[in-house]
Amino acid sequence: MHGKNTYRHVIIAIIMLMMCTGSGVAKENKTTAQQQMIQTIEHDVALTSIATGRLHLNKKVLDAMSTVPRHKFVPSSRIKYAYENRPLPIGHGQTISQPYIVALMTDLLDIKEGDKVLEIGTGSGYQAAILAELTRSVYSIEIIEPLGKKAAQQLNELGYSFIQTRIGDGYYGWKEAAPFDRIIVTAAADHVPPPLIEQLSPRGRMVIPVGGHFMTQQLMVVEKSKDGKVRSRQILPVAFVPLTGKH
Repeated sequence: MHGKNTYRHVIIAIIMLMMCTGSGVAKENKTTAQQQMIQTIEHDVALTSIATGRLHLNKKVLDAMSTVPRHKFVPSSRIKYAYENRPLPIGHGQTISQPYIVALMTDLLDIKEGDKVLEIGTGSGYQAAILAELTRSVYSIEIIEPLGKKAAQQLNELGYSFIQTRIGDGYYGWKEAAPFDRIIVTAAADHVPPPLIEQLSPRGRMVIPVGGHFMTQQLMVVEKSKDGKVRSRQILPVAFVPLTGKH
């Protein structure tokens, strides 16, 4: 037990360090900054490989991270930090996740071309844009109306008009568009929402942070088998804003 606790504390310390340190590219041009961001992601992937089981991320995921202009999804006052490996505030108590976490969660989804993907928590729209580089069937829900409207506008302006967005409580998913091959939740819930499990296709996969706001959260992969059985596994400790709503 002591060994497991020690291991958990080491992983938490690594994650906290990664969240607090930038990639040091604030003054570089966008292309160089994105290249540095990718290098930092690859470094962090190697650093956490014992916990995640991943030494490398799928090239398509890294290509998506290299393509989407993150600086277009952060407030103007934060643009110089856009490609640093840390979360940034986007208003309304919300954040855009650090690039490493975006890349890891996307990789864990294992998206295939043509998959229908649901995102819970549009936020700035950045994660939705990353998903849209991997499949054209993307649905995204945001509970905070000003954020959702701003993200939808930004996505349209950047050519991602095919992404379906709506304002609503993501806990209940998007029933009329279900089922989904992949579901990604970008805010922490204290349990895996049953409606999302119901809306997950057989052989589908969900990536979700689970845990209370003031507790250690765990990034989890939830899979539904062909016959509807559900199994889950923990990946590593994370820190997300809480999933909000009336549930």
